[in-house]
Amino acid sequence: MKKPEILEAYDEFILPIYSRMPGIFVKGKGMALYDIDGKKYLDFFPGWGVNNVGHCHPKVMAGVRNQIGKLIFIPNNLYHPFAPKLAKEIVRWSFPAKVFFCNSGTEACEAAIKFSRVYGKGERFEIISMHNSFHGRTLGAVSATGQKKYQDPFHPLLPGFKTIEFNNLGALKNALTEKTIAVLLELVQGEGGVHVASKEYIQEVRRICDEKNLLFILDEVQTGMGRTGEMFAFKHFGITPDLMILAKSLGGGLPIGALVVKKELSDVLKPGMHASTFGGSPLICQASLGAFKAIVTGKMLQNVKVMGPYLMKKAQILQQKYPFMAAVRGLGLMVGIQLSIEGKSIVEDCFASGLIINCTQGNILRLMPALNVTQKEVNKAMAILDLACSRIK
Repeated sequence: MKKPEILEAYDEFILPIYSRMPGIFVKGKGMALYDIDGKKYLDFFPGWGVNNVGHCHPKVMAGVRNQIGKLIFIPNNLYHPFAPKLAKEIVRWSFPAKVFFCNSGTEACEAAIKFSRVYGKGERFEIISMHNSFHGRTLGAVSATGQKKYQDPFHPLLPGFKTIEFNNLGALKNALTEKTIAVLLELVQGEGGVHVASKEYIQEVRRICDEKNLLFILDEVQTGMGRTGEMFAFKHFGITPDLMILAKSLGGGLPIGALVVKKELSDVLKPGMHASTFGGSPLICQASLGAFKAIVTGKMLQNVKVMGPYLMKKAQILQQKYPFMAAVRGLGLMVGIQLSIEGKSIVEDCFASGLIINCTQGNILRLMPALNVTQKEVNKAMAILDLACSRIK
């Protein structure tokens, strides 16, 4: 299909749910995307962090090629070698646990919600989540999400959720009741504007959860798989969650989600209580194992610890140059630049110049390059962003 035919087919056959950029993309390799006209783009926002290891990483592709001709799918009432192998790798990098596989972050969040309800035995069911949080698009995950723009079209929402101010211990203590069963939060609020939790706050939340017998649920859908310089971001905070939600980059570009449950809680859900038809298939597990191999063999965690501060420093230099850049914040290679103006025109200008970034909350630019990004690529990206900012009148 040629370009006009593709665009016409989208208009005629695809539900108009997404606001799309004008490029039609046909190839990706590493940090680069190529459109139908052969134009090359530097991707500094690879699918909300799906492609942490870059597009079509050889380790991921090797796993897919090795499996695709042998066995793509098998139902979960039959065994295959790669689900336990992947679960073991997740546990190796996180904490003693057992793993449930599904297809996305929102499904993993739903599993955590259902797990919490079962754990509460019908007596405790309220989950406390945070303002500006984002946990997914299904009704349960939307009910937990602390942003009205995602909730308003879908009322009545699922009951049993309270939303409080992030990083505010007083708000948490005031929200607790005899019905509370869990606290759900992101260590870095991505969609909410790249707000980073304080270590002291997270450690106190952990203490409160221990004291009150509450589940501490961490949503690491964006922060997991090396994004912050640790394989999982909770390592920065000196705590261990009870439940951890994973997705996005876990599959190296293919769809997978996971709920990681602390081992001593692993008998809460009984056979038949929950399921996911496609969760943990041989093909997807092989791709995910490839993503782990890519991060480890490519020494990407070490690279994030170098390039994260470098990207932050380059952003801070731009902040000093442009008065409309109000703040720069982030952790590892998850950087937000808060503007005092709308960011849409800057994103569009960067795109026209061959750089893909994102704007959330209307005025916060998000930069989340692949974990193996180089200094040269950071310099190029920031030069394009600098030029786009210089055109603001």
